[in-house]
Amino acid sequence: MPADVLAKWIADKSQVYTQHAYMRPLGVAAMVLGMDEENGPQLFKCDPAGHFFGHKATSAGLKEQEAINFLEKKMKNDPAFSYEETVQTAISALQSVLQEDFKATEIEVGVVRKENPVFRVLSTEEIDEQLTAISERD
Repeated sequence: MPADVLAKWIADKSQVYTQHAYMRPLGVAAMVLGMDEENGPQLFKCDPAGHFFGHKATSAGLKEQEAINFLEKKMKNDPAFSYEETVQTAISALQSVLQEDFKATEIEVGVVRKENPVFRVLSTEEIDEQLTAISERD
């Protein structure tokens, strides 16, 4: 099922639940990532009101707007990020918004690559390599 169709379905279901007061606590933001054969990777964010939008990068939760602002600045010239740049930008966004330097054991990073479209969590060693690259870059 294409990511946009799935995102619309989730958004429709979310909106129905928010019509009933007793169901509102179940309203959550959801992010749907899909690999489309024609359009490549796609990211959609669904909110409890039933809206869904496509994004190149987004955030949800505590300090969501600050993270989105950080990502918009990084993505403003529509860059084509490499895998490493993408992971480092995501980690940098967390560090910037939370104003904290992480250790590799303090965060989890999940990735899906176009070449291997299977979700996986980076190992502590892989995260440590990315954190080192970020600190050397800055």
